[in-house]
Amino acid sequence: MNPPLAAPEFPEGVEWLNSEPISMAEQRGRVVLLAFWNASSAYAHNVLLDLQSLLGRFSDSTTLVAVHTPKFEAEREPRIAQRALNSLGLRLPLLHDPNFLLWQHFEITAWPSVVVIDTTQQLCRLLVGDAIKAELEKLVGDLLDQAGLQDRVFQPAPTGSKPEPRLPLLFPAGVAVNATRLFVADTAHHRIVECSHDGRIMRQIGTGNPGLVDGNSAEACFNRPRGLFLSRDALYIADAGNHALRRMSLLSGDTDTLAGNGVRGVSANLVGEDPLKTSLDSPWALVGNHDKIYIAMASGQEIWEYDQGVRRIRCVAGTGQIGLCDGAGERAMLAQPSALTMIQQTLYVADSASSAIRGINVQGGQVHTLVGHGLFDYGDQDGPRQHALLQCPLGLCLDSRAPQLWIADTYNNQIRSLRLGGGELRRLPLSYSLCEPAAIASSEGVLWVANTNAHEVLRIEIDSAQVRRLPIGE
Repeated sequence: MNPPLAAPEFPEGVEWLNSEPISMAEQRGRVVLLAFWNASSAYAHNVLLDLQSLLGRFSDSTTLVAVHTPKFEAEREPRIAQRALNSLGLRLPLLHDPNFLLWQHFEITAWPSVVVIDTTQQLCRLLVGDAIKAELEKLVGDLLDQAGLQDRVFQPAPTGSKPEPRLPLLFPAGVAVNATRLFVADTAHHRIVECSHDGRIMRQIGTGNPGLVDGNSAEACFNRPRGLFLSRDALYIADAGNHALRRMSLLSGDTDTLAGNGVRGVSANLVGEDPLKTSLDSPWALVGNHDKIYIAMASGQEIWEYDQGVRRIRCVAGTGQIGLCDGAGERAMLAQPSALTMIQQTLYVADSASSAIRGINVQGGQVHTLVGHGLFDYGDQDGPRQHALLQCPLGLCLDSRAPQLWIADTYNNQIRSLRLGGGELRRLPLSYSLCEPAAIASSEGVLWVANTNAHEVLRIEIDSAQVRRLPIGE
C-alpha cells in the first residue's frame, strides 16, 4: 500500500452485522481505522481492545470499524463474528467480509492488521500485529492535529450493537470440578461462580465488575477470567483480561495475585525476578503439578511455569512465534495454546490456531504433536492420528477413569476423545446441539462442558451420552 491513495467506498458483498452501513465518503474530516481480525484470534482480541481504549481518547474525530475476515471455515458464519465481539464487551460497527474483498483491496497479509485513513480520505498506514498501540495512538493524534479545526469533523464515533440475551451466565469459558463442587468462569460477567453438582450457586467470587483487585469474595475483581485449576485447597484462575495468575482460597474465599502486573507483555524476555512485576500475555489456561503451575499464554505462543515454592516464573516451551514445530522447548513453536491438562510429567496442550493437540515433557522440555498438521490444516475427521482433523479446539481435560483426553472441538461443535498411547480420535455422539464449547472437565464418568456461546454449562454422562443443562443462576 503506497500512499497517497484514495480510500475506496465500502463494496457490495459485505455485511454490516450490528449497525446501519457506514459510508466512507461521509467520514471525510475524520480518521478512519479499519481493524482486520478473525473471531478466534487472541492476537486480534488484543488489538480490538487496544483500539477501543484509543477510541476513548479520539472518539469525537475517529471512526473505527471491525472488519471480520475468517481464518476457519466456521468463521464464515456471521453469528460467530458477532458473538466474538460481544464476548469482549465491545460495541463497534462490525463488517463481515467472508469473501476477503476489503482484505484483497488493501493487500492485507495477516491478522490482525489496521488500515489508517486520514481526514482527507487518503490511505496513510498499514500496521500489522498486536503490539501497535503506542504507534497507532501517536499516529492518530498527529493526523488529527494536522487536520486542525479547518478539516476536522467533530461528532461521536459510530457504534454498533446486537446484544446477547440476558442470562445468568455470559460466555462461560472455564470449568473445574471436585467431588462436591463445580467452579465456572463466567467470563464476560467477570466473575467465578461456585456451584453444587446440580447447578445451585453456593458462592460468587468477584464483584462482576472488570478490574484487578484482590480481597474477599465480595471485593475481588477479575477481567474476563477463563481457565481454572483446582488443587486441594485453592482455585487457580487464568485472569485473561488482566494478564494475571490469580489464586482463591477454597476455605476463606480470599483472592490474591501470584503473577502478572495487569499489563500485557509481548515476549518471554520481559520476565523479571518478581512474578508480580512480570507482564503475562493473555493467559487462557492453566494446570498444576505439585508446586508448579503451568500457564498457556494464548497470544504469547508460549507455555510458562510458575514455581510457588521459590516464586519464580519462566518460559518452558515456545519461541513466541506462531507455528507448529516440534522439538526442544526453547525452539518449538506453538499456535495459540488455549487449554492444558497433565498426566505425570507430560503436559497436553490444545493448540487452537493450528487445530492441534500437543504434548510437552516438562522435565526434558521436548514438544511433540499428537493430532494436527499446520496453521491452515483443519477439518472434522475422526480416525487415526495422522488423518484426524479438528477445528479450533479450545477445551481439553484428562478422563478421570481412563488414560484418554477429552477435547472440546470448538468450531466443529463436537466433544471428542483421544486415547493416549496411539489411540484414534473419536467423537462422542450427542443428541444435544453444542454452540462453540470452550472448556471441559471430567469427574467420575461425567463431563462438565462450558457450552460457551449458548451461555450455559452441560453435564454429560460419558457411558450413556446423556446431556443435562445445569440451571445455574436460574
